[in-house]
Amino acid sequence: MRSLRSLLDKQQKWFEKGGPLERLGPLFEAGDTFLYTPPDVTRTTAHVRDALDLKRMMIVVVVALMPCTLWAMYNAGLQANLALDPAKLGELVGWRHTAIRWLGVGYSPDSVLADFIHGALYFLPLYVVTMAVGGMWEVGFAVVRRHPINEGFLVTGLIFPLILPPTTPLWQVAFGITWGVVIAKEVFGGTGMNILNPALVARAAVFYAYPAQITGDKVWVATPQALQVDGYSGATILGQARHLSGSFTDQGFSWWNAFIGLEPGSLGETSALMCLIGAVVLLWTKVASWRTMAGVAVGTIVMAQVLNWMGSSTNPGFAIPFWWHMVLGGWAFGTVFMVTDPVTSAFTDRGKWIYGFMIGALVVLVRVVNPAYPEAMMLVILFMNVFAPLIDYYVVKGNLRRRLKRRAG
Repeated sequence: MRSLRSLLDKQQKWFEKGGPLERLGPLFEAGDTFLYTPPDVTRTTAHVRDALDLKRMMIVVVVALMPCTLWAMYNAGLQANLALDPAKLGELVGWRHTAIRWLGVGYSPDSVLADFIHGALYFLPLYVVTMAVGGMWEVGFAVVRRHPINEGFLVTGLIFPLILPPTTPLWQVAFGITWGVVIAKEVFGGTGMNILNPALVARAAVFYAYPAQITGDKVWVATPQALQVDGYSGATILGQARHLSGSFTDQGFSWWNAFIGLEPGSLGETSALMCLIGAVVLLWTKVASWRTMAGVAVGTIVMAQVLNWMGSSTNPGFAIPFWWHMVLGGWAFGTVFMVTDPVTSAFTDRGKWIYGFMIGALVVLVRVVNPAYPEAMMLVILFMNVFAPLIDYYVVKGNLRRRLKRRAG
């Protein structure tokens, strides 16, 4: 390791200001700080010192995302293997199935290894394209603006494929992450300057540009419909709830399966348990705000209880209990990893409660009242991203007003 440190130190002069490779300085700095602690540290008393810098914060979030990532690969393969008709396995074509045959793992849903490998063959290409295209834009803007490459994209680049269906075409992934990095982040000035969550903007871009290929009941299971078991439905529980003729609680859905994540859905959003593990990591390290998460939970409980009390003879969604809302769709993933984004959420303590409460309440309201769009977490978070500065403004203004009254009294 010392020889590597020495090698980097010797090459640094080429990338410093005035050096022949000055324009590529951000690339050298990114590699150097990825391997070692940055050499520039605060030495005076004029600044607040903290062991948690941006690099460590992003790494903590990536670690917290690992349970969801591993589950994404396992569950995507499990759902695909469950849907496959064993009598039609010989009809499978494509590089993924060639790889599975070469590895000899098969398609048994009872094999954890077979499920994990099958799912990984869908998740990893999405992740690689996201990092390659998004990373290209990040490096390009850093070189042009002559500023360091920030680690924030490590999180965006992992979250984006986790909120996509496994069947998303790779060119759409490239299109979406381009929007997320360029339009939602870099045009505002880069990391820390954006007002909208880049990963959600990336998904919204794909959703609105190609809605037929990212919504519906056919996109959640990575198996050709013609090769699926007769009668198999790949619809999510939220999707099925739109067409119920009776009470939601009488349909025989398994809350435990939904909590564990044994249901079709976006790659990393199905398991509330894995999200809960991630939440423990983020809260224990104080990277995420417990107030924001608690606000979402309270808003969800209040709105669900109100709708349960109101009832509806034509809309079974009114009867969905709050504990079901918390394990369906992207509620858990959004609450843990996107609502708590420190850049796009409210900053004040009271503002975090208000911000989270509004998201929780609106998610339930949109899910129930708008049957055409049963999953609402993405748009609600983006909607509240816009209002976060306004919430903080009035919270601060209210605090100043109260202080002035105390002084006047």
